[in-house]
Amino acid sequence: MIGMVRLVLAGLVAIMVMGTARAEDGLKAKIGVLRLSSSAPVFIAQDKGYFRDAGLEVELKFFDAAQPIAVATTSGDVDFGITAFTAGLYNLAGKGTLKVIGGMSREKAGYPLIGYFASNKAYAAGLKTPKDLAGKRVAVTQVGSSFHYSLGLLADKYGFKLAEVKIVPLQSLSNAAAALKGETVDAALLPVSTARKLMDEGGAKFLGWVGDETPWQLGAVFASPKTLTNRAAVTKLLGALAKADREYHDVILAAMKGGVAPINEQTRPLLEIVAKYTNLPVEQVVGNCAYIDPDGKLDVTNVDNQIKWLQEQGFADKGFNADAIIAKEYVKAD
Repeated sequence: MIGMVRLVLAGLVAIMVMGTARAEDGLKAKIGVLRLSSSAPVFIAQDKGYFRDAGLEVELKFFDAAQPIAVATTSGDVDFGITAFTAGLYNLAGKGTLKVIGGMSREKAGYPLIGYFASNKAYAAGLKTPKDLAGKRVAVTQVGSSFHYSLGLLADKYGFKLAEVKIVPLQSLSNAAAALKGETVDAALLPVSTARKLMDEGGAKFLGWVGDETPWQLGAVFASPKTLTNRAAVTKLLGALAKADREYHDVILAAMKGGVAPINEQTRPLLEIVAKYTNLPVEQVVGNCAYIDPDGKLDVTNVDNQIKWLQEQGFADKGFNADAIIAKEYVKAD
C-alpha cells in the first residue's frame, strides 16, 4: 500500500514537473515584420526552429509599412516589432509605450536595400542621380518614415533643402510602386525587392542606393512595456535572433561581392528561406541582402542623431533622446 502511495506521489510530481516545463516551453509571441530581407534573421530563426528550440512559439504577422508595426506593438496586436525606425515609432517610444531592445538592419555601403528610383518620364527629362531629386515629386510610405529620413540625409549631403522635395506619402510600398509605374510621381524610395519587378518590366529606372549615399541604422527590435515584463519571452526571442544574426552574417553577408551573394552549397539553404518569406525567387534575393550586425548591435549614436533630426523637422516630439527609449539591459550598443 505504501509502495502504491509512493508511486502515485511520484507520478503527481512528474506531472507537475512536466506541466511546469510545458508552461515554460509554451511561451507564445507574435512578431510584426515586413516581407523584406531586412528581417532575414527573423525568417531564419522561424524556419530553422531557433525560436521553437528556445521555448518560444512564434507567429509572424506581416505588414506593408513600418509605422503600422509600431502601432500594433503598442496596442498589443503583436508582442514584438522588427522594422525600420520612423517618426511615429519614436513618438510612441518617447511617450513610454515602446522600448528598443535590439538592432536589426542597417543601410551600409555595398549591401543593396533601399534605393532611389525614377519614373521613365522623369529619367528621360534629366533625373539621373539621387542628387537630382531636389524639386521633384518623390513617393514615400509616410511622412517621417525611414524613406523620408533618407531623403533628409541626402539633402544634407548635397546641399539642397528638403523642403525643395515634394514629398508624396502614399501609406504603403505597393502604392508607392504603383505611383512610380503610373508616373504620377517623379521618383520613389523603395526596397529593391519591391522595385526589381518594376525595373524588370521597364517601369522604372535605378538611381542609386541609400546605403552607398548615406549609411545609417535602419531597423531595430522593439516591444511594449507590457511585453517586457515577460523577461523569459524577451530573453528567448533575443537569444534565437542572436543565433540567426550570426548565421546570416557569416554565411551570406561574408560571402557577398559587389552587392551580390553567391548561390552555393553553404548559402542556398538560407537564401531559400529568405526567398520563401519575401515571396521572391532566390535569384533576386542574392542582390537584396540587407546588412545586419553579426552580434545584433545597435548604433545608439546614430539613433540619437535620427531623433534629433526628426525633432528639428517637427516630425518627432521634443523632450526625449535615445537613452530614454532604449532598454539598456537588452541592447548591445555599437
